[in-house]
Amino acid sequence: MKRATIVLLGLGLLSIGVAGLHAERAAGQDDDGWMTLFDGSTLEGWNVLGDANWELADGAVRADSGTGFLVTPKSYGDFVLTLEFWVDEPANSGIFIRCQDAQSVRDNNSYEVNIYDTRADQTYRTGGIVHFAAPSAIINAGGQWNTYEIRAEGTRLTVTLNGTQTVDMEDSMYSDGPIALQYGLGVVKFRNVRIREL
Repeated sequence: MKRATIVLLGLGLLSIGVAGLHAERAAGQDDDGWMTLFDGSTLEGWNVLGDANWELADGAVRADSGTGFLVTPKSYGDFVLTLEFWVDEPANSGIFIRCQDAQSVRDNNSYEVNIYDTRADQTYRTGGIVHFAAPSAIINAGGQWNTYEIRAEGTRLTVTLNGTQTVDMEDSMYSDGPIALQYGLGVVKFRNVRIREL
């Protein structure tokens, strides 16, 4: 009798574990721990801040007027974020991480990984983190699809643009917060936004 109870208990725990795994996968997490935040088909799971004219087209989200952000409802501390972006030459955009105020995203209350080839002050152009780190390489992003890999682990932040590491810095100002995709100027598109928490 005891053996049958143990077997049933074991089967029950196994089914709970399998159900949990299915729930994670249903939420977009794969076997390696990557979660899809944007797959090109819906903006569900993003909060819209501002009046940018975000629209879905060809597997991407794009905007070309207004200003604003797409903001995750969840906060992230340590993670690797990967995404693709396309901008025209005058575009002003960025990826804001560890945002301290999800209702007022700014470059002075988060880390802004910049997308702005024609920024007047080239110190923090595309590939840099505004106010914190100039990019180690000049990479123009306009007119093509580009990739960002942004890694935040404790106080260390690294940025890789199109396979070239442009930032490797230490800073403890912001430890966690939502992620925001910015539209500021020009034509901006994002696709294949994925995150893996560390």
